[in-house]
Amino acid sequence: MQFDNAKTVFSKVLKFGSILIAGIAIVGGAISFFAAGLPGLFGALIGSSIALVFVSLTALSVLFGGKLNLGGFYAVVLGGWLLKIVLFIGIIATVSKADGLNRVAIFATLVASVLGSLAVDAFVVTKAKIPAVS
Repeated sequence: MQFDNAKTVFSKVLKFGSILIAGIAIVGGAISFFAAGLPGLFGALIGSSIALVFVSLTALSVLFGGKLNLGGFYAVVLGGWLLKIVLFIGIIATVSKADGLNRVAIFATLVASVLGSLAVDAFVVTKAKIPAVS
């Protein structure tokens, strides 16, 4: 498996990351359901959904920013990063006030999804054959 351009790399990051997070949602949802009932299932689904949104925002911002000049690239990536911080604070503030959600399930699926997506990123980037110098 070899990826030869940035578009292919980030498309694969999106695809593999989405598949991984869907698997984490299924497994985490099942474990959380048996451990904490419906609040656990909903917590796991919310946690994996949050992770999917943030992993997708990262890959899409780099993919879109790669089409721009260097200043535009940095603006898009930094803007995406700032957007993710604001969204994360808002989502966590909203979810922490919601009744009927298992916070442990949310945390566990978020951590598993983030670690898994980092592994996917590392795997895809190590398989990329993009020249550093043209």
